[in-house]
Amino acid sequence: MTDVVDSDELLRRIRRARDCAHEELLALRARGTDSSPGRVTPSGTGVDDDPGAVPEARVRGIAYEAVIRVLDEILTPGRVSAPGDPARATAG
Repeated sequence: MTDVVDSDELLRRIRRARDCAHEELLALRARGTDSSPGRVTPSGTGVDDDPGAVPEARVRGIAYEAVIRVLDEILTPGRVSAPGDPARATAG
């Protein structure tokens, strides 16, 4: 990595990464395979066909939420998003 970027470009990249993680989390939940606490998995999603789908989805959901929290802290230090609310608007 020899690219030199200014702070504005770095912030754009962080925001883009945060938005991507948020979109992936929403897509995971929309597929109904996210079995994180408080989530109801709809029937007929094909999860029953793959017994490993639910645990993998849980791990992915937790990972996306962690990434979002870390990037939120970078973008807006000191502001804490509500648990389970990765859709909090980023300062911009």
